[in-house]
Amino acid sequence: MSAGFNFLEQRELPAPAVSEAQAEQILSAYYGLTARASSLGSQQDKNFLVHGEDGTVLGVLKVANPAFTEVELQAQDAAAHAIAEAEPALRIPVPLPNAAGELYTTVPDLVDGTAYVRLLPFLPGGTLVETGYLSPTAIAGLGDVSGRVSRALKDFTHPGLDRVLQWDLRYGMDVVEELGSHVADVDLRARLETAARDAWSRISVRDGELPRQAAHIDLTDANTVVARSPSGARPDGVIDFGDLSHTWAVSELAITASCVLGHAGAEPTSILPAIAAFHAVRPLSVAEAEVLWPLLVLRTVVLIVSSAQQAVLDPDNDYITEQSDAETRMFELATSVPADVMTAVITSHLGMNTAPHPVKAQAQMIAVDRAAVRTLDLSTTSELYDYGDIRPADEYASAALRDGAALVLTRHGEARLCNAPRLSQEAPEVVATGVDVWTAADTEIVAPWDGELSEETATRITLRGSEFELTLAGLSATASGTVNAGDVIGTATASKRVELAVRPVGAPVAPRFTRADLAPGWLTYTRDPRPLLGLTPLGGDDHGDLLARRDASFAPVQEFYYRTPPQIERGRRHYLMSTQARSYLDMVNNVTVLGHAHPRIADVASRQLRRLNTNSRFNYAAVVEFSERLAGLLPDPLDTVFLVNSGSEASDLAIRLATAATGRPDVVAVREAYHGWTYGTDAVSTSTADNPTAIATRPEWVHVVESPNSFRGRYRGADASRYAEDAVAQIEALIASGRPPAAFICESVYGNAGGMALPDGYLRQIYAAIRAGGGLAISDEVQVGYGRLGRWFWGFQQQDAVPDIVSVAKSVGNGYPVGAVITTRAVAEAFASQGYFFSSTGGSPLSCAIGMTVLDVLRDEGLQDNAIRVGAHLKARLEGLRDRHPLIGTVHGVGLYLGVEMVRDPETLEPAPEETSAICDRMLELGVVIQPTGDHQNILKTKPPLCIDIEAADFYVDTLDRVLTEGW
Repeated sequence: MSAGFNFLEQRELPAPAVSEAQAEQILSAYYGLTARASSLGSQQDKNFLVHGEDGTVLGVLKVANPAFTEVELQAQDAAAHAIAEAEPALRIPVPLPNAAGELYTTVPDLVDGTAYVRLLPFLPGGTLVETGYLSPTAIAGLGDVSGRVSRALKDFTHPGLDRVLQWDLRYGMDVVEELGSHVADVDLRARLETAARDAWSRISVRDGELPRQAAHIDLTDANTVVARSPSGARPDGVIDFGDLSHTWAVSELAITASCVLGHAGAEPTSILPAIAAFHAVRPLSVAEAEVLWPLLVLRTVVLIVSSAQQAVLDPDNDYITEQSDAETRMFELATSVPADVMTAVITSHLGMNTAPHPVKAQAQMIAVDRAAVRTLDLSTTSELYDYGDIRPADEYASAALRDGAALVLTRHGEARLCNAPRLSQEAPEVVATGVDVWTAADTEIVAPWDGELSEETATRITLRGSEFELTLAGLSATASGTVNAGDVIGTATASKRVELAVRPVGAPVAPRFTRADLAPGWLTYTRDPRPLLGLTPLGGDDHGDLLARRDASFAPVQEFYYRTPPQIERGRRHYLMSTQARSYLDMVNNVTVLGHAHPRIADVASRQLRRLNTNSRFNYAAVVEFSERLAGLLPDPLDTVFLVNSGSEASDLAIRLATAATGRPDVVAVREAYHGWTYGTDAVSTSTADNPTAIATRPEWVHVVESPNSFRGRYRGADASRYAEDAVAQIEALIASGRPPAAFICESVYGNAGGMALPDGYLRQIYAAIRAGGGLAISDEVQVGYGRLGRWFWGFQQQDAVPDIVSVAKSVGNGYPVGAVITTRAVAEAFASQGYFFSSTGGSPLSCAIGMTVLDVLRDEGLQDNAIRVGAHLKARLEGLRDRHPLIGTVHGVGLYLGVEMVRDPETLEPAPEETSAICDRMLELGVVIQPTGDHQNILKTKPPLCIDIEAADFYVDTLDRVLTEGW
């Protein structure tokens, strides 16, 4: 028997009936405080938030349930002190003394028995309980705090720990049996009892292997205090030690992890960051890891039955009813995957799994020559997917059979790209737990071992042997009953798929396909059937940590998207595909204007490489034809073309052309702009997002005019026209000072600001001023040109202005390095003063052939018109989100050159860069690739391939809506 409270003897614990007025009297009488008390949610105690007369939060007044003894409260206070001393980085509310200097106050006649009252300091920041979605970072923070508390309490002892609580999972099964009858839903009650019994059967047999110690056992989202920042909440403190007990140490983590499942967007594997973080602080044993998921399941059942009882005891307690939906969601997720499978997922994540015992055969199931066997590769990197055109596995198998294969089969454990949906916010079920087999002729299938055959359906049978079970689906003329190795058990019909799945006897029956995050669990309980067909098992494709290898050989300053990026190895149209066979909607790749893996581009590149690829010093038709076509797209007098490799090289050459033609060194650029990475283009790039010291480190020949940002800049609305006036005045001042500039360079749509249109007439006025001083106008069309605006092929057309030099790249080659500079004949010939110009691959037969094909496809597929139609739909829908989500300040741009600007305050327009970054991470989880842009990194760069359709545009907006609603 315990010395403290024993729930099994006193099962009814209604919260103390203490009013706010009574709480205020206690504060006055015992603490000398004139304060206001407001009731807080609690299940068994009574808690009040204490405000001073000026509204300042003074602390939390806790009235303990009278069922708890004085020594139990002393233990809780001592534990809080122990944690605060051992983990100074954690915020711990150690009780404040009353007027008599006591840490807890005895109040007689307040409730039925003596009431023990404590005043705790208030820890600002709040908790995670009301947060919707929890990011992996926040979840890891929960696990870290839980691990630190467990580590701090490892050697803590106190008589007040000797108690029996309903939250102590050592008594979880007893609690379910005692309280289950309070669950009114009969079906739910039966499911709860079944889940609890299964969990307990797994836990109880490991009891002797589980270390015990003092534990908080309520370190949940409601009792973990956070430090808040714009990017999210970081757990850093602990409150409410009321459930402190001496119990299994791993219970601490199980209870912490369980609360994650109650949040929006959670999946069973969402708990893994918490487990890894806990393990890093307080390492788990194998036994603890193997009971962790059953403990979590038991915890969710205990929560539901306890709430059901408490709702009867305390029907006016809103805190209880508000938690019920989350508790049910936790249980549903906790029981959505077999415990064995989730345990294997956890142990795999912690590196505790051992290689599974392979399957062996006494007889080869299908008599076939190994040389006539073809194994299909259906992974993301498969060569079967020509141009990213992905078809069902049956079609690839049929082609292999027509090509002479006698037997075709797929690969066990493979993430099949052909099974992945194009658009899905959920991780797809793509990892094969068995294999599929096709035969060229009707073929008898024999038993690989002695066993018992059971018929599940007319075409599905299972052969149970002494060690493994084999399930086959798709056979005809199947046998039944006892069979020996080598006996015929069915017939595979020619060209028809037969499914083979092998599992250890008694293992859970795996779905045919599972999600990549659950695959380590399911693959632990399946086996590769290849040995049953007389084939050697395939080896794994482990090439090590790709990011670590990248860091070792690739200069780290060459950044990559996302902290933990998926490995992208294939693309098609406006989609990118990872090696886990997940399709992502690509909303940022303005380089591939036609879309990824366009067949016409691939075909022309292949043909040209088989024929010739050299440089433009040789005489061949392609360089002439491509130059003629480019020049034909520009208005007079732009008629002469230079071909280069990239946008940086194009804009760098544009600057050199201007300085050569004018004989002057000075160039005027726009603040917050980006033009490239060469010496010249970097000099005129003023974006602090790309270079934090951009403004301070400009060479003396670069002169910067104000950013014409009509949303957040100095001039807005009708006043935006003053940007041009100020720029003209600055140019005129340069001319008057004897330093007339050679050129003015500017993107014709303000790309770094998220595709913002320049103020009307801006370029026309500045072009006039620069030319009045003998300078030239350069339009940087690297991002905006080539039909992206929809209505206009070139950005400068929107401004009704014609530049002297145009630089263009990105879209020109649809991802192949092709760029161009188009100018007047006079400017081009003036470059002779610099010597000659040459670009090794600029204007090569290959780049020219690709460049002309891009123009053909833009025309033939109507992609400029598509930019008008889809772009208008997309912008309208994004503007609809702005009306519902105040974080969206505005939507910039036109066509498919858009930017969604995020602000913290609609009045001050304070940028929201941390929120924007976190939103991008959450969007990636839901299947959308999107990235921040702009000097403040607070704009969603929305510049997808021009082939994007309405369905994909809606998916992007719907996903963003979900993120802004649920959180990030």
